[in-house]
Amino acid sequence: MANRIKSLDGKIVPLTAEEEKQADADLKAWNDGKADRELAELRSQRNSLLSETDYMGNSDVTISDAWKTYRQELRDITKKFKSMNDKDFKFPEKPKD
Repeated sequence: MANRIKSLDGKIVPLTAEEEKQADADLKAWNDGKADRELAELRSQRNSLLSETDYMGNSDVTISDAWKTYRQELRDITKKFKSMNDKDFKFPEKPKD
């Protein structure tokens, strides 16, 4: 991409050829990492939802089948989806009980 500019000593100047090359490489690296960032965000959101129900794993808590299923669906969500932007993506609904 040409015609990028920067501020240098209070003046607007074009990037050098080397700076343009580095900016292109940085942009490519950012774009190439999109899938990894989206999967990381999905996992982060999933982990947050799982952590809200971790107490159910305590030995003095009886967990219903509905909650077991919900937690398993959360764990398995990255097998079906790679991003929260995927078609038909949605987190499973929390059980009412």
